[in-house]
Amino acid sequence: MSMAGNLRKVTGLGKVGGLRKVARLARRRPRVDLSHPARSPLGSSVVNCVTYQDGARVPGCTDLVDAVEMVRKSGEGFVWLGLHEPTDSEFTGIAELFDLHPLAVEDAVEAHQRPKLERYGETLFAVFKTVCYVEHEQLTATSEVVDTGEIMVFVGEDFVVTVRHGRHGSLGPLREELEADPQQLAKGPAAVLHALADHVVDDYLTVTDAVQADIDQVETDVFSENGARADPGRIYQLKRELLELKRAVMPLARPVEDLATRPIRVIDPEIQAYFRDVADHLMRAKEQIAAFDELLNSILQAHLAQVTVAQNEDMRKITAWAAVIAVPTMVCGVYGMNFTFMPELHWRLGYPLVMGVMAAACFALYRGFRRNGWL
Repeated sequence: MSMAGNLRKVTGLGKVGGLRKVARLARRRPRVDLSHPARSPLGSSVVNCVTYQDGARVPGCTDLVDAVEMVRKSGEGFVWLGLHEPTDSEFTGIAELFDLHPLAVEDAVEAHQRPKLERYGETLFAVFKTVCYVEHEQLTATSEVVDTGEIMVFVGEDFVVTVRHGRHGSLGPLREELEADPQQLAKGPAAVLHALADHVVDDYLTVTDAVQADIDQVETDVFSENGARADPGRIYQLKRELLELKRAVMPLARPVEDLATRPIRVIDPEIQAYFRDVADHLMRAKEQIAAFDELLNSILQAHLAQVTVAQNEDMRKITAWAAVIAVPTMVCGVYGMNFTFMPELHWRLGYPLVMGVMAAACFALYRGFRRNGWL
């Protein structure tokens, strides 16, 4: 049975008595180390469960119920619970334990949410879109460039619950970085929220730099000697992938601004200064994406103009050759009518004379078109 299934057996988990009751139930079975970076041996969605006090990890405190009870009794530290794609049944007990709002719980389980920041009583709920650059040897009309995921964060006075959706965006390295800076981690759950926001926005900048390399390659191909023959599908594919990146970055501006400027109880004013730095990085990512969008529009228009010019050149060549061929066609057509009385029809030198006249006329037309750049 998963830890969440154990929690569902008890109601009123927000009270100390309820916590003690669940703690007694949990002690009847062997403890399971939930701090392992892989999924829980219980088969649940729990990836990590760690308690922090004064910026340091509390060793041996990996049982969620005991950890919450200890933190609430002492009034110091907080619990950081990490989940990966939990089901509704797995999340029910956790939601009761931390008194999470049902609407926020539904968003965290279902995923596919727009980046946002909401407050439910004393709990802050934030949604971040994570992005990852998909490596590819050559950009094609079907290449995947940007892969997206989601991270939902519940922040309270003494807890942080992170819910991750997607194949990337592991928070293990982020946790290690925070634990290497106890002074910052000692500032509480708000420090974790800032570190997470900063981590997500830094990934935006990394992906935009990688996408710029693809755009530069497409631009080089379009303006090369055979640019008119470049595949326009690559440009459309880049625009589609850029749209995915835009959906992740653009809506996040308002939540980050609120975190940096609006007074929020669970966010220490000292931490808000750090969110202003995140807002600056996010603005840079937004400007890059907007510039990429305009650049791709310009590249696409330039490519279409090149195609039009190439088609006009082909039409001029076809027209010029048609004019050259029209001369012998006309002469042969006249002499092919088989009339009895025709000029020079029975003259011994008539055939070579006609052939010479046709050759001279075709050569004159060819020289004229070649001089004008039609051939």
